Amino acid sequence: MQIFDSVKKEKVTFEPIVSGKASIYLCGPTVYDDAHLGHAKSAVSFDMLRRVLIALGYEVKFVRNYTDIDDKILKKMSETGKSLEEITQRYIASYESDMKALNVMEPDIKPKATQCLEAIITYIQKLIRNGVAYELKDGIYFDVGKDEQYFSISGKDNNTELIARVQGAEGKRGEKDFVLWKFDEKWYKSPFGRGRPGWHSECVAMIKQYLSNEGEYEIDIHAGGIDLLFPHHENEAAQCRCAEHKKLAKYWMHNGFIKVNNEKMSKSLGNGFFVKDALKIVQGEVLRFYLLSSHYRAHFNYSLEDLNASKKRLDKIYRLKKRVFGVGAGVCEPKFKSEILEALKDDLNTSKALAVVDEFVKNANDALDANSKNKSLKEEILANLKFIEQVFGVGSTDCFKYFQFGVSEDEKSTIEGLLEQRAQAKKDKNFSKADEIRERLNAMNIGIMDTPNGTTWERL
Repeated sequence: MQIFDSVKKEKVTFEPIVSGKASIYLCGPTVYDDAHLGHAKSAVSFDMLRRVLIALGYEVKFVRNYTDIDDKILKKMSETGKSLEEITQRYIASYESDMKALNVMEPDIKPKATQCLEAIITYIQKLIRNGVAYELKDGIYFDVGKDEQYFSISGKDNNTELIARVQGAEGKRGEKDFVLWKFDEKWYKSPFGRGRPGWHSECVAMIKQYLSNEGEYEIDIHAGGIDLLFPHHENEAAQCRCAEHKKLAKYWMHNGFIKVNNEKMSKSLGNGFFVKDALKIVQGEVLRFYLLSSHYRAHFNYSLEDLNASKKRLDKIYRLKKRVFGVGAGVCEPKFKSEILEALKDDLNTSKALAVVDEFVKNANDALDANSKNKSLKEEILANLKFIEQVFGVGSTDCFKYFQFGVSEDEKSTIEGLLEQRAQAKKDKNFSKADEIRERLNAMNIGIMDTPNGTTWERL
């Protein structure tokens, strides 16, 4: 499999540290607010990577963290009067609900920073012993000047304007130096004083605790949004070099920015768009399918027009699924499976892979039009649809319920009642009443279909 390594800035062949196994660490959210589209893009992109590696036969260990102690969370505490646990538990639950809606597989491990304090403190102690960390009045800092390979991850240099995401502290040895531990009497005990971890010190310690390998690299793949490449990932890698004398990751992968209506999404611009808002418009897998429609490294422009176009594309998969409803899955067509995986082995080329899916849907419909009673054909089509579900994470919803999205429970009750009346009218051979009920349902934007298995309905 070929993947794009952000450090080498080119596609490289994925050769895991341990043959047949893949370790992946994805930087997760800071849980002080609901998940936005940037979180969704990152989660869906690397869920896709995980699914493809599994489909290729790898045993994958996947870790995604939660930053549950941070300046932004403390600000939220101050604004709301709520405790750290109340805030972080609420937003972790919200995030996981969104990820479930997007059909993102559960991580094998999902550590919280507050659960890994011992590992973080131990890591900082090692950096102090190795002479690359020093104490100031407000905390413990990493001395970037002691790391000759700093900037080797991001490719930036000393002339960059974006040196650090923290304000300069009085007494820092260098402007690039970053905090490892912030002194604060309200928080956690440590050998160097009460306080809390700095953002950059969390992930590297979690990787050491949950994924560490012997040899040159700690893990196979470190992933995240491109905005994390510098300074966050640069700072993680620097700590690993100086503490463990090895490289943090063999490969670095990053997804692109999200734009909303051609503007980069950001809190400062006031155009942050929450996943929960998108889920009011469409089902989670529609949003997932939309996010997968462009390459993970491309900067993604969210628009309602494109979202609706993507839904229509997914609708076609579900309409095919309805046509083969009631049969058991046969064997996935080898050529179809091979073409999908060949496309995805090229740095997750989802556009090419989805073009193969589109062609399959068209050909399958043509074949069913020509021979609608061919059971073995239907079984193979269903097997192919199952493979799409396995690799792309779409298509798992009941094919009838999929088309009922947006209909309230009260409306469903009314519809079911009308269908019962219509069934009785047909049984009584009162076809004019049955037609009247159909027209009434049409006026409610509900279409009905009489099938050998009964009457089904969908929202038009």
